[in-house]
Amino acid sequence: MAKGKVAKRPTRDEFVLEEIGNQLTEAYQEKSVVELTVWGVPEAVRGTIVKMDSRTGKVHVEQEEETKKVSFMDIMALNYPRD
Repeated sequence: MAKGKVAKRPTRDEFVLEEIGNQLTEAYQEKSVVELTVWGVPEAVRGTIVKMDSRTGKVHVEQEEETKKVSFMDIMALNYPRD
């Protein structure tokens, strides 16, 4: 059984990662609704950040009835929805 080739996650420099980290912290503290562009996920993850787990490197985003855990390294961008 041959495995298909999986695209690698794009690399980002430390300044981009620091900026995303700052935006996540601000959104968490302000309890803002955010849209996260996540590598490998076709739709944006939308919700409120309820926990940032430094031990596992996961950001917990609470959506309507569930909490989705997203790896910090997979977050490509953070936006604030305008609706």
